[in-house]
Amino acid sequence: MPFLLATEAASPDRPNEDFAAVTASAAVLLDGVSAPTDIENGCSHGVAWHVRRLGALLLAGIDAGLYLRDALAEAITTVSASHEGICDLGNRETPSATVIAVRIDGDELEYLVLSDSVLLAEERGGLRLVADTRLDDLRPRVEPGTAIRAWRNVPGGFWTAGADPRAAEEALTGTLPRGPFLAMSDGASRSVEVFGDLSWREAFAMARDLGPRALVERVRALESDDPTCRRFPRGKVRDDATALWWTP
Repeated sequence: MPFLLATEAASPDRPNEDFAAVTASAAVLLDGVSAPTDIENGCSHGVAWHVRRLGALLLAGIDAGLYLRDALAEAITTVSASHEGICDLGNRETPSATVIAVRIDGDELEYLVLSDSVLLAEERGGLRLVADTRLDDLRPRVEPGTAIRAWRNVPGGFWTAGADPRAAEEALTGTLPRGPFLAMSDGASRSVEVFGDLSWREAFAMARDLGPRALVERVRALESDDPTCRRFPRGKVRDDATALWWTP
């Protein structure tokens, strides 16, 4: 079962806080959530450390046959236990991650999506977008001057995979017919969501025809064309970008 994967850090002088990995029949893609540089996150290990361990444990649990939510809850619990007492996991800015997980099971694709990474899949001749929209839904309702991150991992807010295994229950899960799919961190989906350069259908077709590396390169070109973020306002000039493609 051919998986194709492309990932690139926002800058060569800092670690990539995205993580993606596959087995013969499963894949995970995580996008680390960083606190602003002037805010202490309570963890001495860092976001990249958290994301790699969480992703590896999640993939192992999925490959062993656990339900996707159970695999995520167990992975969160295990990672938290590994640095509980060393780091302040009660800190609201403790490292966390968005999550996409997919398992190919017979004629179906089982999926889990948590927060703002995106899954696209062919479905009955069309294209299905699977996305957790709670973060986007919150933005217009947040009062000016209030940080959106204050709504992370609280009732009525949006959820990411940090230190609390309850996040697994907040993930979107379901099944799709077996067919090609594309998973993207929000850094890779910028060509659609930030720059408006591609539609979801066009992004899917680019990954299918040219491979996921083409999506990452497209984003890098768009970011370079707007280095001041004036034309396309965004929190980071460049972001870690990861795209994962699978076809039967």
